[in-house]
Amino acid sequence: MTVPKNDKNTRTTGRPTLNEVARLAGVSPITASRALRGVSTVAVELVEKVRQAAVELNYVVNPAARALASAQSHSVVVLVPSLSNLLFIDTLEAIHRVLRPKGFEVVIGNYHYSRDEEENLLRNYMAYQPRGLLLTGFDRTESARRMIEASNIPCVYMMELDPGAGLNCVGFSQLKAGETAAEHLVSRGRKRLAYIGAQLDQRTLLRGEGFRRALQKAGLYDPDLEVLTPRPSSVGLGGELFLQLLASHPDVDAIFFGNDDLAHGALLEALRNGIKVPEQVSILGFNDLPASAHMVPRLSSISTPREAIGRRAAEQMLTLMAGNRIAQPVVDLGFELKVREST
Repeated sequence: MTVPKNDKNTRTTGRPTLNEVARLAGVSPITASRALRGVSTVAVELVEKVRQAAVELNYVVNPAARALASAQSHSVVVLVPSLSNLLFIDTLEAIHRVLRPKGFEVVIGNYHYSRDEEENLLRNYMAYQPRGLLLTGFDRTESARRMIEASNIPCVYMMELDPGAGLNCVGFSQLKAGETAAEHLVSRGRKRLAYIGAQLDQRTLLRGEGFRRALQKAGLYDPDLEVLTPRPSSVGLGGELFLQLLASHPDVDAIFFGNDDLAHGALLEALRNGIKVPEQVSILGFNDLPASAHMVPRLSSISTPREAIGRRAAEQMLTLMAGNRIAQPVVDLGFELKVREST
């Protein structure tokens, strides 16, 4: 079927429109729109017809035009501090699996642990009138907080909890996770316990605070055994900081790392330098990344519910976008201590 060049529904740019795609597929514009958005209620055969028509016409969805036409978009903005960290990939995959079948586009922004960069992303994305915001944690600029509040866009916070703030959030207590790490190592008879944290985002600092509180309660806290650096967390950095700590404090007998990649680096350096784990020093990680159960020795770690957080946060968002109230706005999914050979 040939579409006339002077069709009144053709954009002045000459680019094909949704109406043309619908006409070629033999469906209504609404059905065509839903098919292209992946709404699960559209029959499979109709979806295929619409997609074939879109390919034939070289049609590309214009989200800005869609937002202007409907006074709101079909996008949900998700902001995370890193796309190189596996824990956020698990969360994003879960969000996508919940929202995409409902016809929503997941727009991902990476702010590289920069509050200013997150604020700029928020300002840019809000210009497209997103239907919802899924944000990581509560640490952001005051300007960003005001922007979110003034927008009246449904918002769900992930990874952290703040029961007293009246916000919708899904996560676990970072403080309790740090406390659990310390209690586990103390229960192993360790006396000289250290914490190594990198990147220094709010969640890393909260884990360290929980670790510190538990050691103070046990009378085992030594501020000299707290190593914090703003450098990006990595395997290489973990090995480097591990050797530096043992060189300056050879009596250290347990280390809690703020991220598993740091702990992986420590285990590799321990193996390379003949340092016995856990006989000489116990090593405990955080997040329980897939490789942790296969390290030598196998790494003990605190497992976090990354996939569940993404799923529940997206489900909360669907409820809010439907105009309904969330019965349980604060969802604590907890965490699990995985004890393996390294402790």
